[in-house]
Amino acid sequence: MSESEPTTWTIAEVAEYIGAASTDSARRTLSRWGVRAVGREPGRGGASIYRREDVLAARASRPGRGARTDLKAQ
Repeated sequence: MSESEPTTWTIAEVAEYIGAASTDSARRTLSRWGVRAVGREPGRGGASIYRREDVLAARASRPGRGARTDLKAQ
């Protein structure tokens, strides 16, 4: 990671990165992945803030498209 890259992302930035249709959808996805917010932006309408590394790691570790996670490995 370079010096210019942020270490945290807002929920809107996460939604854009993972391709979620909305910030609510991104929140639900992050919850399923076990990623928790580390804080909130200041102000009444402050957005949730997530560690960039947590989001990247969670996305990288998910099974591929079409993976049958309901089947036991033989």
